[in-house]
Amino acid sequence: MSKLGAGTLAVAPNSDVLTGSAYDEKHGSGNEGADRGNLGSVGSSNTIHTRPQQRKLHDSGVSFEEYFYYAQKTRAEEDLQPQSKTEKSWLSILFPSKSSGGVDGVKENSDGSANKNLADPAVRANISDEEWTNASRALRTATRGAIFYLITTDILGPFGLPYAFATMGWGPGIALFTVFAAMAGYSGYLLWDVFMGLDSYQYPVRGFSDLGFRLYGPYMRHLFNFLQAVQLILNVGLIVISNGEALSQAVKFKLCFIVCCLLWAIAGFVLGQVRTLQKFGWLANAAVWINLICMFISMGGAAHSPPNYQAASQAAGASIGDGSSVKPNAQGIFPPVTTTGGLPASPEFYGSVSGAMQAIFAYGGSMIFPEFMAEMKRPKDFLTAMWCAQTFIYVCYMFYGLFMYGYQGQYTVNPSYLGVSKYDVQTAGNAFAMASALIAAALYGNIGVKVIYNNILVEWFRCPSINSRGGKFMFAAIIPIYWAIAFVIAAGIPNFSGLTSVVAAFCILQFTYTFPPMLSIAFWIKKYAMQDGEGWDPATGQVTHHDRGFGRSMRGFMGGKDRKRGLVNIFNVLYCGGALAMAGLGAYASIMVLKTAFAANTTSSYVCKSPLQG
Repeated sequence: MSKLGAGTLAVAPNSDVLTGSAYDEKHGSGNEGADRGNLGSVGSSNTIHTRPQQRKLHDSGVSFEEYFYYAQKTRAEEDLQPQSKTEKSWLSILFPSKSSGGVDGVKENSDGSANKNLADPAVRANISDEEWTNASRALRTATRGAIFYLITTDILGPFGLPYAFATMGWGPGIALFTVFAAMAGYSGYLLWDVFMGLDSYQYPVRGFSDLGFRLYGPYMRHLFNFLQAVQLILNVGLIVISNGEALSQAVKFKLCFIVCCLLWAIAGFVLGQVRTLQKFGWLANAAVWINLICMFISMGGAAHSPPNYQAASQAAGASIGDGSSVKPNAQGIFPPVTTTGGLPASPEFYGSVSGAMQAIFAYGGSMIFPEFMAEMKRPKDFLTAMWCAQTFIYVCYMFYGLFMYGYQGQYTVNPSYLGVSKYDVQTAGNAFAMASALIAAALYGNIGVKVIYNNILVEWFRCPSINSRGGKFMFAAIIPIYWAIAFVIAAGIPNFSGLTSVVAAFCILQFTYTFPPMLSIAFWIKKYAMQDGEGWDPATGQVTHHDRGFGRSMRGFMGGKDRKRGLVNIFNVLYCGGALAMAGLGAYASIMVLKTAFAANTTSSYVCKSPLQG
């Protein structure tokens, strides 16, 4: 984005920026503060179109051109926001400073619109433009350093990757994880590009579903909300399972497994009360370093002790072929540790495909990237935080996964720290893993409850804003219900690898690899279809199009005057199709893995016996 003056801006058709002079010549420019708060004459007494705060929360009548106009206004204002030397430094990514609050408002005479029930149309109609935009600014508190740690706060990714290598072998495992990493970074860029073109203080993007709504309509929004809610609650359930297994292992299976899971669900009731991502920043920071400590401990344990044969029924070898590679002989001696350069020999392919889903799990954070950007002071900085986080994930996870696979081979368990046999080392790793996992689960639960609260309770039942006094109480009341549902799911399907494969195939793969190119295609079609003289007029609220129909869409698809955009769109179509095909394959494989596990009685629901007891 180009830096622009503080005056009021108007759309320059077929361009990525807005020009202030054209609008100022037509309407005049007031003082800087008024321009920033009221967008010149937009929303003033002589404006004839509907103001943003007078519309429904999700109004299909708002055109793409209006979203794009206000987004460019907001990006221009963000470029003018002052930054300290600390915030500009690269060290701020590793050592983030505490936020001093939200984005600076236009004036200090607001009467607390952030605490009003903005879901009520009658309340919104009486809110001034200044109050409306200030309410949005106040919620944007997170820095790029906080976002870096939030993205890397992933207990499931690193500890599932050794299992992925064990089911795919050295060559395919390294190749696929590298491809997944590169494409996850590309998808993150696409989400950022779409967000920057649609989000504004007037029409803030709160999550993934808002992007789908503004580009494809209400049905896509409902689909995104449903899949996001499913993924988040299953993520919480998965962490309840992994922590329950770790606790049962730490107490030498003297405590009922179902009780171990319940204790972590209760712990989530408490930690889940944290509401804003900025407050999660320091917890996420701690979780990353705790994860690294756990990785080092489990690597040391794997290098100096044999695999945990007691957990062989949950090992990668159990899902490959007939499982004989992890079964003892008549004398009780287990087969030696083996690794393969290519895919392990197996009459069925679904074990390896299920392993590939574990590698995809490492990049499951894309689903909440829009939520992260929505709470940033400067969403422009998200790209830096995302690339740093993806690089960190790729290097650290790859090394850890290959190391553990090299020492434990087909006996690798998911999560991998449960496969260490020496009790002292095992318990130390479990302790750190449980702490980190609880933080990650609280983060997933936080976003999950916000999705439900904002898209169901606020929109359908007109509940108060989540930042109001009443909203805070309702948020606190929903947290125990959310964790209780996660506990029921976790106890009902305690096969960790099978359930992670299901989540990866049906949800994570879509949000990371299918939906970003799909959103980008629609965004670029609408953006590059605009010609000279077209756009949204802020004075009248009218949208001007010189043509309509298939020809307009094709012009946008081919990038208008920028033909390179057309080639990227063609690539995105192929990319989206390939991701859908992979999702179908992964869904079949994950269902078969769960079916096999239940048939072999290695997985049982609501029982006291831990899955790690053999």
